[in-house]
Amino acid sequence: MAGSNARQEAPVSNIQHLLVPTDFGEASNAAIELALALASKLDAEVTLLHATWLPPVYYSTYAGGLAWPTDELEGEAKKELDELVAKTRTRYSKVNGTLVAGDPWECILAAATKHGADLIVMGTHGRRGIPRALLGSVAEKVVRSSPIPVLTTSATSTAQ
Repeated sequence: MAGSNARQEAPVSNIQHLLVPTDFGEASNAAIELALALASKLDAEVTLLHATWLPPVYYSTYAGGLAWPTDELEGEAKKELDELVAKTRTRYSKVNGTLVAGDPWECILAAATKHGADLIVMGTHGRRGIPRALLGSVAEKVVRSSPIPVLTTSATSTAQ
C-alpha cells in the first residue's frame, strides 16, 4: 500500500550524460570534481566542453588593422583541454572533450543538445555588483535558458 511516505523514482537515475563547461579555472575544476562523483555513481558519460570566445569580425575595425591571434588562441585552448581530458580519464574512463568557438553560454546550450546531455554541471565565479553587471554571468544565462537541469557549484564553499 502506497502511503504518503512512498518515495518516487529519483529522476537522477535517468542521467546518462553530463556536460561540464570549463574555463580551466578553480570553479570549473570544482564542477569537474562534482560531475565525476555523480558520473561514477550513475555510470554516465562526461563531456568536458571549452568554449573559446573569439572576437566578432567587426572588432577588427576598432583594432586599427591588428589581427587577433585566433589560431594561436584556439591551439592553446585545444592543448589545455586535451591535457585536462587525459588527466581526468585517469580517474574516470568515460570522459571526452570538445572545443567550440563562440559565445560561451550559447555554445554550452548547443553542445548539450548536440551531445544529448541530461545534466549540465558548471562552476560559478560568484561575481556580484558591478563586475557581474559588466561581465554578465554565463552560468546565469545557461540556467535561465537551458531545457535540461543545470547544477552549479563554486570553487569554495563560502559565499563570495
